[in-house]
Order: sequence, then structure tokens, then C-alpha cells
Amino acid sequence: LLCTPQQEGAIGRMMQSLGRSYVRYFNYQYQRTGTLWEGRYKSCLVQAEQYLLEVYRYIELNPVRASMVTDPAEYSWSSYQINALGKSSDLCTPHSEYLSLGKTEYDRLKSYRALFSHHVDDILLEEIRSNTNKGMAIGSDYFKQQMTTLTGRRLVPEKGGRPIGWRKAKNGS
Repeated sequence: LLCTPQQEGAIGRMMQSLGRSYVRYFNYQYQRTGTLWEGRYKSCLVQAEQYLLEVYRYIELNPVRASMVTDPAEYSWSSYQINALGKSSDLCTPHSEYLSLGKTEYDRLKSYRALFSHHVDDILLEEIRSNTNKGMAIGSDYFKQQMTTLTGRRLVPEKGGRPIGWRKAKNGS
């Protein structure tokens, strides 16, 4: 899911409600009890100006990468049909970045389809996956620094391993 919240905490409440409803449905449907998922949902902050449409492409090409379909338009649960083909839906509200693709609906649909003439770059694919799993931000270094300052949360991964000079500090040398 790619969501832009209108209020603080809205995505967490939405995911909690969605999870509870689906678990209730699934358990009833299959005569079972208990949870379906382990842990919280994973999320990340996305810099809209440079990365939002890339994340759209990443999400809408997932069924193609998983060999479930050969074209994103074939996957009925995708927003591709809305964004690229003009299918109507009450679930999706066009983002300002999407609306900036063209002045008319025809221009936006055509521009959006053109974004899919090539696959998502492997480096960007890994960045989206990794940052989502770690709860980091997707964006420029400046954006990440700004968001870290605003939120007080670390939004870039720390360098792995022990800090340089840790042995000296430990031994008091």
C-alpha cells in the first residue's frame, strides 16, 4: 500500500483496522483462530517529489516480477488500472505528483503508462525493499536529514559493525 495520511497516526489506525477485519474474516471463513501475521506492518517515509512515482511503479510491477501476470494491467488488485487505464475507484485518491503528469486525464494516463516502458532499476528495487523493511526513508540525503530532524527518528541505516577505535576505548589505551 502507498498511503499519504491526512492526520497523525492515520496509517497505523488504518492498518490496525484492516488487520483486525481481515483476520476476523479469514478465521471465520476457514474455521480457525489466532493471528495470521507476526509483528507490525513495515513502512517507510517516501520523498514525494523524486520517489513517489518510482514507488508506484515498484508496487504495480510486483505481480509481474512474481510471474503472476505478464502485464501490470492484468492484475485486478492493482492500482495500475486506475492510474494507467482510467478505471474508476473510491479507494484511490490521485496524489499531486500523479496529477502533475498532465493537464488532462488523457495526458496523465498516457504519461503514467510511459513510466512502465522500463522496469525499476535493481539498485532502486533494493533500496525500496531494504528501507521499507528497516523503517528507513526513501529519498535524497537532504530529505532524510530533514525528516530525521523533524521526527527525531533515525531514518538512515547506521554503518554496520563495531565503531572505529572501540578496542582502545574498551581497554582504556
